Amino acid sequence: MDNNPAEEQKQVQQEVLLAWSSPSRLFKRRDKEYFTNIGAIVFLLIVILVFAREFLLIAAVVSIVFLVYVLSTVPPEEVSHRITNLGLESAGHFYRWEELVDFWFEEQWGSTMLVLRPIIGTRIIVLLGSVDKEQVHKLVAQYIPFREQPEKTWVDNAARWITEKIPLEKPS
Repeated sequence: MDNNPAEEQKQVQQEVLLAWSSPSRLFKRRDKEYFTNIGAIVFLLIVILVFAREFLLIAAVVSIVFLVYVLSTVPPEEVSHRITNLGLESAGHFYRWEELVDFWFEEQWGSTMLVLRPIIGTRIIVLLGSVDKEQVHKLVAQYIPFREQPEKTWVDNAARWITEKIPLEKPS
């Protein structure tokens, strides 16, 4: 049986270049004012929906509010991340370098995030925790291109506009 180059490529050993652990998601403990503002907005929305007889939509709104409450009160779990020569493993999911288009870094709530954009699907966000940003940049840039400023989608612009116009808590 002759050796196929594709079979030889599959047999490349996975080598861990960097490993760390961090929270699985961003977390910010919310205060009473935040929940009061959300409650007021949701109450008004539900009153409008009751008059419109949209009971299924009311259930969806209540479900989303419950999700926001849980995500704001329950701290995230610690997950492990590994950068290897074949791809990035994060929280048990493996992303091959061939599936990723580019990457960049973002800062939010005092945390640094590595954001990866796959060919198909949504962005992959990995919190860096205590690992050095420059070290991660150097390793990932060997495999996929770095983007200084990511292109903003209409969803990004809409989310930014809403958070500026309707602040749910005082700026810190």
